[in-house]
Amino acid sequence: MKLAKLTVMSVAVLAFLSSSTCSKQEAAAPGQAPATEKTSATMEKKEFTPEFLNQLGRVGGPQVSPDGKKILYGVTYYDIATNKGNCDLWVMDVDGQNARQITNTPNSESNYVWIDGGKKIAFIYKDEGEGKTPQLWTMNADGGGRNCVSDVEDGIEGFVFSPDEKRVVMISQVKYGQTAQDMYPDLDNTTGKVYDDMMYKHWDEWVTTIPHPFVADFDGSKAGNVKDVLEGEPYESPMKPWGGIESLAWTPDSKSLVYVCRKKTGKDYAFSTNSDLYKYNLETGKAENLTQGMMGYDTYPIINSKGEMAWLSMEHDGYEADKNRIFFMDAAGNKKDLTENWDYSVDDIAWSPDEKAIYFICPFQGTQPIFRMDVATQKVDTIAMGVCDFNSMSFVDDNTVIACRQSYQTPNEICSIQMGKEPVQLTHVNDEALAQVDPIGIEKRMVPTTDGKLMTTWVCYPPNFDPNKKYPAILFCEGGPQSPVSQFWSYRWNMRIMASNGYIVILPNRRGLPGFGTEWNAQISGDYGGQNMRDYLSAVDYMKKEPYIDGDHIGAVGASYGGYSVYFLAGNHNKRFACFLAHAGIFNLEAQYLETEEMWFVQWDLGGPYWDKNNAIAQRSYSQANPKNYVQNWDTPIMCTAGELDYRIVFTQACQAFNAAKIKGLPARLLLFPDENHWILKPQNSILWQREFFKWLDTWLKPDSEAAKAYKAQQDSIAAAKAAVNPAPVAEEKKN
Repeated sequence: MKLAKLTVMSVAVLAFLSSSTCSKQEAAAPGQAPATEKTSATMEKKEFTPEFLNQLGRVGGPQVSPDGKKILYGVTYYDIATNKGNCDLWVMDVDGQNARQITNTPNSESNYVWIDGGKKIAFIYKDEGEGKTPQLWTMNADGGGRNCVSDVEDGIEGFVFSPDEKRVVMISQVKYGQTAQDMYPDLDNTTGKVYDDMMYKHWDEWVTTIPHPFVADFDGSKAGNVKDVLEGEPYESPMKPWGGIESLAWTPDSKSLVYVCRKKTGKDYAFSTNSDLYKYNLETGKAENLTQGMMGYDTYPIINSKGEMAWLSMEHDGYEADKNRIFFMDAAGNKKDLTENWDYSVDDIAWSPDEKAIYFICPFQGTQPIFRMDVATQKVDTIAMGVCDFNSMSFVDDNTVIACRQSYQTPNEICSIQMGKEPVQLTHVNDEALAQVDPIGIEKRMVPTTDGKLMTTWVCYPPNFDPNKKYPAILFCEGGPQSPVSQFWSYRWNMRIMASNGYIVILPNRRGLPGFGTEWNAQISGDYGGQNMRDYLSAVDYMKKEPYIDGDHIGAVGASYGGYSVYFLAGNHNKRFACFLAHAGIFNLEAQYLETEEMWFVQWDLGGPYWDKNNAIAQRSYSQANPKNYVQNWDTPIMCTAGELDYRIVFTQACQAFNAAKIKGLPARLLLFPDENHWILKPQNSILWQREFFKWLDTWLKPDSEAAKAYKAQQDSIAAAKAAVNPAPVAEEKKN
C-alpha cells in the first residue's frame, strides 16, 4: 500500500462526509427537549465506546412536503437506563435551515407522511394506556391538533393514502390457524401448540397471526368502513418478515389497490419465493394477478399518474438473492425488463417527479449510489456516488433528490443531491457528538484472488494511524450470504467502533456479494466452502504483508452466514487466526436444513436435502462445506453468541459449536440472549454484546491489554486451585 495514498484518501473521505454549507440543527422548541442531552463539540476527546454508539441520534427517512419547501423526518434516541428507544418528528426548510422538533411524546411516531396538501401530517402512534394499540393519527404541520383517526382492533403497522386521500389502506394482523384452546375449549390454560404443516414459525415468532391490508374510507377526521382486502384468505400481505408499506400502491384514480402477496401456505410457502402483484378493485372486490407466470419475487410496485407501473422482479422461484430487475408495465398491460442490460441487483425505486425516469439505489462496487434510468431509452445516469451508502429517497423537483447518507464513518444524515454536484448535508444530528471522537481511516484495496480476479476490499484504520506501528486486525465476514459489504453504518457490526478500539478491519467483497455483477453474486450458491472462503484467506494474506499489521494477532468475526464463515474457517485456517467470534452462525448444515423455516433458502443454497445421495451439489455441501466436519482441526479460541428467539438459525447451532470447542479443550465463551432474535436490538443487550465482543478480541489479539492480563490471572488462579487439590507427587529421596 502507498501510505501517501492512504493519507490523502482518508482526508478526502472525511471532508466528503462532513462538508456542508448549511446551519446546525436548532434546539427543540420550549417544552420539547430532545430525548438525550446534546454534548458540546468543545469538550475533551472521548472514547468511542458501546455507550457512546448507542447514544447517537438515528435519523429516519425524509419526506418532502407537497410544495417542495419543507422536509419532515424522524430522529430516534435510545435511553440505556430504560432500555427503550423513542422517535420524535422534526421539520426543516428544504435547504436545511430552521430545523425544529414538532413532537415530544412518550412513544414513537412512525410511518409519517404529509397529507392535505402539506397542511397536516399522518403517522402511526401508540397512545399511553392499558390495551392501547398503534393507530393512525393526524396532526397539523406544526405538531399541534393531534387526533387519532382509526380504531382497528389489533392496531396497525403501516398505511398508504390513496391519491385523492379519500381512502387509506392500513396493515393489520389477523388470526392465522387454530390454537389448542380453539380445538379443546376446556383446556383454556394449555400452552401446547399443534401443527399439521410447515411455516409454523418465522424468524422470531410462532405464526399465530399474519398481516392483511385493510381499506377504509377517510373523511379527514376518521377512517371508517374498514374492509379486509384478503378477508378469509390465509395469505400474507405484506410478506413476512421484511414486507411493509412498499408492498402496497394505489392506482391514480384511487379505485384500485395493488398489493404484493405469495398465495401459498405450509410446505408450498416454505419452498417458494413466487410472490405476485394483485390489482384489487374496491368496487367489485375482485383481484387480478398482474404478474401471472413470473416465477420469482415480484415486489415494490410504484404507479405513476398515467397508470404506468414499475416494480422489482426476480426471475427464479426459490432464489431469494436473485438479481432484482426493474420491470415496467404500461397502461395497456405490456411488460418490459428495463434492466436487461444492467447487471446489478436493485433495492429501492421511485418515479421521478416528471414520471419520465425511475430513480433507484443498488449495491455497486462496494457502495450504494443513486442512479436514474430513462424509461424510454433505459439510459442510466449516476446521480450521487461516493465513499458512502444512500437510502430513503424523496424529491423536491426533477433536479433535486433528498436522501439519507451513511458510511463507516458516520450514521445517517439527510442530504440534498443534484446530479453532477456534491451532496449538501442538511441535518447535523450527530456532528457535535462525533466531533468528540477521532475519525478513522477508510481505504479501498483491490486484492488478487486465487482465480485471477481482483476483489474490492474495504480497510478501516484506527484513529491517528501510524504506519510505523503494529496493529492487530479483524477479518469481517459478511452475512446474507448475499448482502453487500458497502459503506453501511450498523449499531452492532460497527466498523468505526472496531477501528477506534485499535484494530485494522479488513472487509472483503468476497464471492456471493451483490454490486459486482450477476455472476459474482450467484457463484456462492452450492459452493459455501469454496471460492468465497478462498477469497477471505486471500484478503488476509494480502493484508498480512503490510508491515503495520501484526500477523500473529488477527481475528475473524461475523454473523449469520458470516458466523458460518467463522465456524468453517476455524477448521480450515492453517494458523492464520488467533481467535474467532461467531454470532447466529450455522455450525451444522444438516441440522440447519431441517431447523430453518424458509426452506427455499437452504434448498437453493445447499442444493437440496442431505439424504439425496444422487444430488452432487447437496452432497458436496454437506461433506465439504459443513463446519462440523472440521472440528478435529479446531485449535483456536472461539466465542459463540446467539439470540434464543432466532428461528432462522436456531441458537442451538451456537451451543453445538461452543460444546465442540470445550470438548476439544479450547478456550471458548458462549453468550446467549433469551429475548433477542437474529439481531441484538435492545440497548442494554447491545452494550453487553459489544463489551463481550471487545473483551474477547482484546484477550487474544492484544497481549498487553487488561482483558488479556485478567484472563491470564484467572487461568493462573484456576491452575493454583487445581494444584492445591491435587498436588504433584513428591519424588522419594534416593537412599544412600
